[in-house]
Amino acid sequence: MNSRTLTDRATLEAVQFAVASVHDPEYPGVSIAELGLVETVRVEDSEATIDLIPTYGGCPALDFIARDVRNAVMATQAVTACTITWLRAPIWTPDRVTGDVRRFLESEFTVTLRRSDGSLVCPVCGSGTVRDTAPMGPSRCRSLAYCDDCRNPVEVMR
Repeated sequence: MNSRTLTDRATLEAVQFAVASVHDPEYPGVSIAELGLVETVRVEDSEATIDLIPTYGGCPALDFIARDVRNAVMATQAVTACTITWLRAPIWTPDRVTGDVRRFLESEFTVTLRRSDGSLVCPVCGSGTVRDTAPMGPSRCRSLAYCDDCRNPVEVMR
């Protein structure tokens, strides 16, 4: 596929598809688009610009994600260059995660997302008796909580 043989719309769609195919390194099977990290995808004069929002500004996976996005976009051969920008605003919130991915994170990774009112719901039993236990989890974007009802530890994506 050559960028000269694609329409502008087809090129943009190819780049958007490539970006959406990139999985988060901490959650196999979950794309960065489904997590709400993708803010904008632009293509102009066969150059792609991808604006991403980190879940956490100090995330050590940012370089890996940017590399994977760049590789996926360049593999389309629809563009000649790709620039990745990590934005400081808007700030990522759990509201950006799609509903299907929320359920997947709950069932496959025992991860819950804090609700807008600050409450937590246990991904194992559905109880609202989840309490924070540690501000840091296995990575900086996650903390640890505990469900008093089913007595399971729970990760909280912050």
